[in-house]
Amino acid sequence: MRRRTLLSAAVLGALGTATWLRARNHDASEKQLAAGTVNTMSDLNLQTDAHPDTIQAWELTEQQWQERLDESAFYVLRKEGTERPFTSPLNDEKRPGTFACAGCGLALFNTEQKFDSGTGWPSFFDTIEGHVGTKRDFKLIVPRTEYHCKRCGGHQGHVFNDGPAPTGLRYCNNGVALTFIPA
Repeated sequence: MRRRTLLSAAVLGALGTATWLRARNHDASEKQLAAGTVNTMSDLNLQTDAHPDTIQAWELTEQQWQERLDESAFYVLRKEGTERPFTSPLNDEKRPGTFACAGCGLALFNTEQKFDSGTGWPSFFDTIEGHVGTKRDFKLIVPRTEYHCKRCGGHQGHVFNDGPAPTGLRYCNNGVALTFIPA
């Protein structure tokens, strides 16, 4: 737990005041995303049963993404930003259902894959197979593995090797990058 706390403190320090100022006004929009009431999300192409081989990449312009997403979702999904910990209502979501990308609606996680990591971000020990991609991230100097939605390329978060069994992984996700679909 000390390592997670130290990592969280390092992340927040590195992000600086500008990120904090952007994130502090986003609590209401995150609640709307979780409730599925944001108008910009109304045209999501929710896809919970896509076979990895049939997922076609979306290619939208930056302007199209800005029109589609609210400011906080755009910052995280398209600019690889990070929301403040303990601000997402999805952190406490425990109902049966699916967590989908807030950018395009591709299902990324099931409730059964979720666990409470104590970090302040929704965390999962596995993904829906073939629905995320990864790349190396050196933003904090120390290399990390960033993961993103396979369909729209939207940044979701980072994966760490300190999760529970059976995978030992912790997919640490920005809540604003997800929408919840109850079963």
